[in-house]
Amino acid sequence: MFSFPKRGMVCIGLAITICFTTAPFPATAQHTEHAAQDSAKKMPMKMPMGAATKKKQNKKPAAKSATKKKTTASKAATKAADTSHQNMPGMEPGAGHADSMRAMPPGMPMPGMPPAGQLPRMPAGMQMPRMRTRSAEDMMIGPLGISMERMGSGTTWIPDAVTLPSRRRMLGDWMLMAHGFVFGQYDHQSAERGNEQWGSLNWAMLMATRDFAGGRFQARTMLSLDPFTVTKRGYPLLLQTGEAYRGEPLHDRQHPHDFWMELGALYQREINKKVGWSVYAAPSGEPALGPVAFMHRPSAMDNPAAPIAHHWQDATHVSFGVITAGIFSRQWQVEGSFFNGREPDENRWNFDTIKLDSYSGRLTINPTAHWSFSAGYGFLKSPEALNPAESMHRVTASLLYGARLGTDGQWSSALIWGANKHSAEPSFSNSFLLESEAILDRSSTFFGRTELVKKSAEDLVVDNPVVTRSGVTLPGFPATQQFNLGTAQLGYIRELARLRFATIGLGGAVTLNFLPNSLEPYYGSRTPVGTFVFLRLRPFHVGKTAMSDMKGMGEMHNQP
Repeated sequence: MFSFPKRGMVCIGLAITICFTTAPFPATAQHTEHAAQDSAKKMPMKMPMGAATKKKQNKKPAAKSATKKKTTASKAATKAADTSHQNMPGMEPGAGHADSMRAMPPGMPMPGMPPAGQLPRMPAGMQMPRMRTRSAEDMMIGPLGISMERMGSGTTWIPDAVTLPSRRRMLGDWMLMAHGFVFGQYDHQSAERGNEQWGSLNWAMLMATRDFAGGRFQARTMLSLDPFTVTKRGYPLLLQTGEAYRGEPLHDRQHPHDFWMELGALYQREINKKVGWSVYAAPSGEPALGPVAFMHRPSAMDNPAAPIAHHWQDATHVSFGVITAGIFSRQWQVEGSFFNGREPDENRWNFDTIKLDSYSGRLTINPTAHWSFSAGYGFLKSPEALNPAESMHRVTASLLYGARLGTDGQWSSALIWGANKHSAEPSFSNSFLLESEAILDRSSTFFGRTELVKKSAEDLVVDNPVVTRSGVTLPGFPATQQFNLGTAQLGYIRELARLRFATIGLGGAVTLNFLPNSLEPYYGSRTPVGTFVFLRLRPFHVGKTAMSDMKGMGEMHNQP
């Protein structure tokens, strides 16, 4: 069926683009006024103004050789002390001993100093030095010298060599940073279970950061109008599963994200020069489980379609209730979370009931500027509203790679594994994902993804008899029967216009899906095709410098 939500094209000024500016940051100087006053008190008022003078000859003969040597050493020390004054400004050459000082007439200026009441004039064109201001670039460097550009979704890390497009500026002591994406797309999924839709996928994120109590505080929110622009049922996507709508499990559709995708706060502080600690709390946020969420991965950020392995890998990026604590260095991070294991309900505009009934842990290692590895485990209590008695174990691992391409480009890839085990199932079901995105220059971007996922008949909603569109009734499979599913996708974006702080691109993506023979009658093909054609608005990308590519922002900041 062809559906055209009238609201779907009311997109989105959500890509918040914020201009660069700086705000004054007062500098301080250390003074030595008291030390100078103490030295002045010790100096005789009639001290000779110049080189040392000859000392009077000692007319008394020396009684012993030792006494003579002592006297000679004393004379040498005295001469050295007197000589140290000879080049001081205002000292009179030839003056030496205190009793040979000449008093200066009252009101007479010191040599080289202007008369009282007159200030020296600055040479033409010369300006007084300015006080140093704290810039947004300064604020990007956090505890232990780790750049904020390393942040992905929640508390995840991405490689230092690549960036997510954003804009930032100072507002007093606060550094504001904003980024986001808007896709206005036509989505066509072929075959028996396919559909088509005009709509918009979108999200915007705002972060406010400042120094606080010896550490770094950050408040953040992430919002989406997906429930309005692709409806509460979501958008068509073959082989996708997860969550529910009107009491029925969603299948072959990707659910919309909640309006409150994130609302939380992060605090980080150094323990010493090598180790720091952090705490993250969010009524809606992401626990320490899984890789960077797909819309925040540099390898997938320009791809409008969610992975079909989303609910095996990174679906917990929206959880209503999260507390995470961690310790970190410049190369590694260890975290643990308590969070709400229940998936968001179909009311996408409010906050769900906040609970902390599940837990997880994750290790992340960034050995160089180009690589980031993470692995995690989580226990999710009652994740699905339709099966509240079932809990689930999830294990994930990911390897992210990033590198610069010329001045304006970057290349990023991700290899991800995720596995789920429901309490009612005997073993884990696995998923594998390999994706990549190459921003070649200011004009062209290529992206692609391939996946292999094992899903059950219950996941695909073929565990009961199915009536096709032509009226044929197909028998169901046992609920726990597993099917190997695959996808291969390729996409391209051509930038049409570069605005002051954003870019508009026209893109397209084609996905070829692979099904086993047993599912062919249900989909009408073993290789159904999915297509996206879209306009994409986001902040334009700013490439990394050569310095950050070699060592990473955090590493360079902390080199001695």
